[in-house]
Amino acid sequence: MAKTIDRYTYRVTWSEQDQEHVGLCAEFPSVSWLESTPEGALQGIRTLVNKVLADLKRNNEPVPEPLSTRPYSGKFMVRVPPEVHRMLAIQAAESGVSLNRLISSKLA
Repeated sequence: MAKTIDRYTYRVTWSEQDQEHVGLCAEFPSVSWLESTPEGALQGIRTLVNKVLADLKRNNEPVPEPLSTRPYSGKFMVRVPPEVHRMLAIQAAESGVSLNRLISSKLA
């Protein structure tokens, strides 16, 4: 199962409230791990995710697919106020690029 847990998305950040480092996993937003060091927080969340995965499998529950292995189309729709749309269209025209290219470069 170690290979499976390597595919999940982990992050370690400082928790001012807890005064410790917190390990997080994007695919399992309800679990976290607190430790005094960033390395300990990462180790802890990985171990916890491994236990959660084993529990899900043992109970025949669905296992979240890692974000890293999900297919992405490269397309998504975003709604913006008409004024923002107009401003972006003007910027794109003045830059000589498509609106899509302008917004893509801003997101990157």
